[in-house]
Amino acid sequence: MEQTSNRPSITFWIISILALIWNIMGLVAYVGQTFMSGEIHKTLPKPEQHYFSNMPAWITAAFATAVFAGIFGSLALLFKKKMANFLFIISMIALLVQQNYNFFIQDYIEIHGIKLILPMATITIGFFLLWFSYKMSKQGVLN
Repeated sequence: MEQTSNRPSITFWIISILALIWNIMGLVAYVGQTFMSGEIHKTLPKPEQHYFSNMPAWITAAFATAVFAGIFGSLALLFKKKMANFLFIISMIALLVQQNYNFFIQDYIEIHGIKLILPMATITIGFFLLWFSYKMSKQGVLN
């Protein structure tokens, strides 16, 4: 039996499931950061305390937008919907806004060395998911 170009491969399903897991981990990070108790906040190093205490609401909103658009984009991939691409665009824009603040605006925490790994991985995975959803849409896998 010949596989048609619009039938998803096993790789599609693996990437889609991993995308959802990745974005659920982002949701856990968002909830942990947003609802951090005062007791936990006090245990952080001083620069991190200042970072979280002085974070503008628009950055928290960008974080939430990136995470929820990423989750819904991943679900759209799993349901083979073209809307995945649009949702990953929204997620990527919000992620870039958030990372712009972290790298260039805030001055509480220096982001270098090992602290670069997660932000760079997040940006790389975000661009990959955007490219992947676009490619799957062009191949007719997403409808």
